[in-house]
Amino acid sequence: MSKISSMLDVGKRSMMNSQTALQTVGHNIANKSTEGYSRQRVEIQTNEPVSSGRLRIGTGARSAAVTRTNNEYLEKQIGREQSSLGYLGGKADAMMRVEQVYNEQSDKGLNQFIAEFFNAFRELGNNPESLATRTLVRETADFVAKDFSRVSAQLGEIRKDIDQQVITHVEEINAYAEEIARLNEKIQMVEMRGAGAPANDERDRRDLLIKKLGEKVNVRWAEGDDGMVTISAGQSALLVTGYDAKRLAAQGTPGNEKKGEGSVDLFYLPSDSAAPVKVTDQFSGGALGGLLEVRDQVITELVSRMDDMAFTLASAVNEAHGLGFDAHNGSGGRFFEQPMTVKGAAENLRLDRGVLEDPNRIAAAAQPFAPGDNRIANVIAQLQSSKMMNDGQSTFDDFYNGVVGQVGVVTRRTNVAHESQGDVVKQLQNIRESISGVSLDEETTKMIEFQKSFDASARLIRTADEMFDTVLNLKRY
Repeated sequence: MSKISSMLDVGKRSMMNSQTALQTVGHNIANKSTEGYSRQRVEIQTNEPVSSGRLRIGTGARSAAVTRTNNEYLEKQIGREQSSLGYLGGKADAMMRVEQVYNEQSDKGLNQFIAEFFNAFRELGNNPESLATRTLVRETADFVAKDFSRVSAQLGEIRKDIDQQVITHVEEINAYAEEIARLNEKIQMVEMRGAGAPANDERDRRDLLIKKLGEKVNVRWAEGDDGMVTISAGQSALLVTGYDAKRLAAQGTPGNEKKGEGSVDLFYLPSDSAAPVKVTDQFSGGALGGLLEVRDQVITELVSRMDDMAFTLASAVNEAHGLGFDAHNGSGGRFFEQPMTVKGAAENLRLDRGVLEDPNRIAAAAQPFAPGDNRIANVIAQLQSSKMMNDGQSTFDDFYNGVVGQVGVVTRRTNVAHESQGDVVKQLQNIRESISGVSLDEETTKMIEFQKSFDASARLIRTADEMFDTVLNLKRY
């Protein structure tokens, strides 16, 4: 009788094992397209056998655990590569916008406006008494001043847009950190207080969030013996410790040699009472690192170069113009409103009001009462080929072409690196998919296998029940 009861127990456990396995298969199929999900399997172990005389009789199998198929070293490698991908992606997007500012092929750019400006002075040298030519000089000079302002303004707009992206990324980082802290608590509750059952789904979600966090900013993380992770961003911003999540803040600050006035800096908030800690310079990875590099290095350098070029151009033209005499036989004076400082010269470059209102105020002659005198006009025209930039090593054309070429090279190099890094991440994700991903064909095969096992276990129970009936009916014979 006891052995028949054991058969019932074996069949019952086997049916429960099959049911658990089928439920896990269904869970896998439902999460086929869930990002970061790792395929789960029921670990079946032999149940403890019993002794019967000199025999050891098996008592079936039991479900030991539901585990996920996961390679933690591969996950960390994917996280590192995704952080690099995020950095290159942020930099590539920003550089693409910067490149459009200097798009000299499809749009008429600053280089062409400057060339037309000096060509107009050459025309004035050929016909210094022509009002139409003087008007052309005024118009081309106005276009030059406005295009310097355009370049400076567009770079400023890109800087402001980057600031908004930084603010958005910081909000997402804070949201990720808070969710990871909650998952830390849940994982510990399940694994430490729930008979050691692995928190598979929660760990998958936490791993995914850590990788997404790495896409935003360079992070370091480690898992303790209690199953909770500690995450730090940059060098000193401790974002997650146990159940606690700290925050980052993006706030506008005064300008400095790296960034413009009012651009945001990043601060770490260790607690409500502690003073915020500036951590902008610590973020060199992820999308934040790429955006900050373009904002604080690339755009800052470009603005500085445009200011230097505008200031030098205005100073040189004004110096030559001031030595001449206009059509009214008056002293030439200023041609451009002379910028006070190099910084901001491109943004604030304007044509002198007198020249703007009266083209005859343009000085072409080197002495008064000399209608055909064109010497000052020729001097200004020759400034185009004079090496006045880079400490006397480059002309205006060479200097500007160098700026445009540098932007193109950096953009191209970043795009190529981003595309290559994308292929690396895709390859690693394919490897992960082959290890941890869900195959519908495999799950269908498992489903049939466990269904047959369930049916066989039910048949065992029916057989044991029939044996009971046989024994109970012995008294009738």
